[in-house]
Amino acid sequence: MPFLPHTRAEEETMLKTIGVSSVDELFGDIPRELCLDRPLQLPLGLSEKEAWEEVERLAQKNKHTGQYLCFRGAGAYEHYQPKAVKHLLARSEFYTAYTPYQPEISQGTLQAIFEYQTSICELTGMGVANASHYDGATALAEAALMAVEATGRSKIAVSSLVHPEYRETLKTYLFRRGVEIIELPYQEGLTAVDELAGVLTNDVAAVIIQSPNFWGSIEDLAQFAELIHQQGGLLIACCDPLALGVLASPGELGADIAVGEGQSLGLPLSFGGPYLGFMACQEKYVRRLPGRIVGKTVDRLGREGFVLTLQAREQHIRREKAGSNICSNQSLCALAAAIYLALLGPQGLEEVGRQCWQKSHYAKELLAELPGVSLPFAAPFFQEFVVQTAEAPALINQRLWEAGILGGLDLGRYYPELENYLLLCVTEMRTKEEIEQLVEVWGGVSGGKTHF
Repeated sequence: MPFLPHTRAEEETMLKTIGVSSVDELFGDIPRELCLDRPLQLPLGLSEKEAWEEVERLAQKNKHTGQYLCFRGAGAYEHYQPKAVKHLLARSEFYTAYTPYQPEISQGTLQAIFEYQTSICELTGMGVANASHYDGATALAEAALMAVEATGRSKIAVSSLVHPEYRETLKTYLFRRGVEIIELPYQEGLTAVDELAGVLTNDVAAVIIQSPNFWGSIEDLAQFAELIHQQGGLLIACCDPLALGVLASPGELGADIAVGEGQSLGLPLSFGGPYLGFMACQEKYVRRLPGRIVGKTVDRLGREGFVLTLQAREQHIRREKAGSNICSNQSLCALAAAIYLALLGPQGLEEVGRQCWQKSHYAKELLAELPGVSLPFAAPFFQEFVVQTAEAPALINQRLWEAGILGGLDLGRYYPELENYLLLCVTEMRTKEEIEQLVEVWGGVSGGKTHF
């Protein structure tokens, strides 16, 4: 077996120790008809240098965002990750730690989680946050379950402009609970608030609104908060945390629970993860909050310390009685978000948000000047916007792809009625020249610059 790092003498010593004469005898209980009757046909081994070069050759078959100008978002965004984030994450006490059940030896991990929770509270305007969920979709579903438990009601109203994949996860979580999901229609790029009044009854536990919504438009959360609170229900706001550097927080606008995907906070695209779902709520709902919560306290000598509080993993084991079944959190990803926020600070976060806003509006203005491109919605937006095209989106995206540009998302994939609608995203990563290149290639003026 040349692919194993054992010499023949070592093999014989091991076989003698366990009392068999050969490897075939060791596996003698396996029926002969199930065994391979020839040696494995494996290539010869490679040196470390040769192996590394082969891995690099295989990796070159993949395309990644570093090779393209990315103008796509739809739930995962290309933002700049400061180099210090990865450097600090690589410290062994962070990336080897699992779970801080023993606070006396886990103070560093607990403090890091506490700092993350504090940052999320400051961003969302909420009183308490947990230690993070698996991703934004599961955080949203857990928030819905939390609202059902808190109110004792059996219906959830959700905007049709919440991310479609989040809504699928919501259905999966609520199906076996017997919770009815009411989908709110859209109008002019926003959730139709007038339709909400017709479905709100005293058995609706919560209304779920995403802002900026899946099409990028900024919703008026205060309107929805007022309507659902009149019926004794809760408002769950699903938001982009990076946008909260320039937008009013969900707490300021009347939301009871705020959730979302934290990938924008210093995490790369990573082919879909791992990410983190954040969740925060008004303090009066703290005992309903699923997942882990780290609190700051003092010991009997008055020394500051950190502990897991209010939640015990064991309370989630009895599935039939549990309000939630989440037991773990994305600690390393949450730490990345905390480091990112600490590095940028309030002014840096505002600057990133301002650049996203300005650059996306610049791109929208240029695209609107192209023949066959129209702007279907007038609602304010942050970094994503929708354009309607006379040309098929697939043809436009193919032309962009060949020029080294990842174009927008074809909304017809999720909304069949939106044929020839593209959702584009422009973050702080794009320069003025790159935006203009997008417009040139889109309009067929230039072949663009190939990035691979």
